[in-house]
Amino acid sequence: MAYRSPGKGYADVADHFRTRIKNGDLAPGDSLPSVTEIRDQFDVAAKTVSRALGVLKTEGLVTSRGSLGTVVAKSSLVITGADRLKRMARNGLRYAPGETSTGHRVLRRSVYDAEVCKALDLEPGDEAIVRIRVFQQDNRPTSVGVSVYPPHTVSAVPELAEDVRMTQQFNELYSERTGQEVTKGQRLAYARQASQDELDALDIPAPPHVAVAVIVTTVTFHDDERPLGYWEDVYAPGSKVPLSE
Repeated sequence: MAYRSPGKGYADVADHFRTRIKNGDLAPGDSLPSVTEIRDQFDVAAKTVSRALGVLKTEGLVTSRGSLGTVVAKSSLVITGADRLKRMARNGLRYAPGETSTGHRVLRRSVYDAEVCKALDLEPGDEAIVRIRVFQQDNRPTSVGVSVYPPHTVSAVPELAEDVRMTQQFNELYSERTGQEVTKGQRLAYARQASQDELDALDIPAPPHVAVAVIVTTVTFHDDERPLGYWEDVYAPGSKVPLSE
């Protein structure tokens, strides 16, 4: 086993500021502490701080800004889906600085998509509630979020069927009302061709005969007995998507 000192390393320092940026605690343009302040905070050497800042610069999260020192960059990092749940649990922030969502729609639909039916134990043609929204960063579309809920979930959380924005996450409401813990399954990512609806939502002016590849992430939520919801996020080309659990 490789030896590691008990103190903080550059990866720990980088992760601290990476998490604060992802959580929205540090907004684009905010200055990070000086090298001396970071050294004192983590009790590390100046070289360790420099390596940590170098990692964050490579990831596009920070940049050097002359007399301002190191500042948070306007990153293409997109935080949606299950990562948004974790951020809200940590600091209560639904949106990061500069982030909004538009195009909220709530639909009652018969489900035929094989992947969704398998994830939610539905038969093709069974009805479910589908919620759709488009996330934006600085007024630029970054992703389309789609969540699908079977009837038993909607029965416990009827707000899911209402055509309004949710003020509390469905997993919290479900647990409060049923006493059952909601667990998040494995998050998966893959590439596929974007549909025309997705191209329109993401404001991508592609000709009809041109195939545009997008990254998609999916995750299914469960209680102890059955699946409760299926989330899919479709990201605009060029978006950087954190996939850590």
